[in-house]
Amino acid sequence: MHPHLARLSTALSAVDPETPKIYAWGFKLAGVLSGGGRLLACGNGGSAAEAQHLTAELVGRYRADRRPYAAIPLHADTSTLTAIGNDFGMGELYARQVRAHGRPGDVLMCLSTSGSSPNVTEAAEAARECGLTTWALTGPAPNPLADLCDEAIAVPAGDTATVQEVHLTVIHMLCDVIEKACA
Repeated sequence: MHPHLARLSTALSAVDPETPKIYAWGFKLAGVLSGGGRLLACGNGGSAAEAQHLTAELVGRYRADRRPYAAIPLHADTSTLTAIGNDFGMGELYARQVRAHGRPGDVLMCLSTSGSSPNVTEAAEAARECGLTTWALTGPAPNPLADLCDEAIAVPAGDTATVQEVHLTVIHMLCDVIEKACA
């Protein structure tokens, strides 16, 4: 077996016991979204791509044709990002947007392979202050982001690519639960 596939297989097996949490998140998020709430998602680099993938599946569709859900990738508005970064500093990139867009009862999904990205941890802190539910997908625990969020799934892999691939798997599982719960 190729070493990359071996690392991925090991990481997926390690995350399999988190399946009940993924179902719980899916049912909770289905209730939030179908009730008019929204999902905010943030991350940097590859984690930003994963955050945007999640929101695209919810605004568009995963498998089933259904009504669109309110899901916002916080990194995707370049004018807002550059204005916030310039005027308030990089640590505020996502936190300021959480304060603008988040409402009590909404959900913030934070993605970080390190679990220590300052702009993502500051977003989690802002979300908690604003009454949002905070979830994290991270690399190995313990890490600051997992500690800050209400719940986290920490992928026990040292390889960034493996962590991100498992995050994508979790995202697809989450979308599957949401679509079935809202059908």
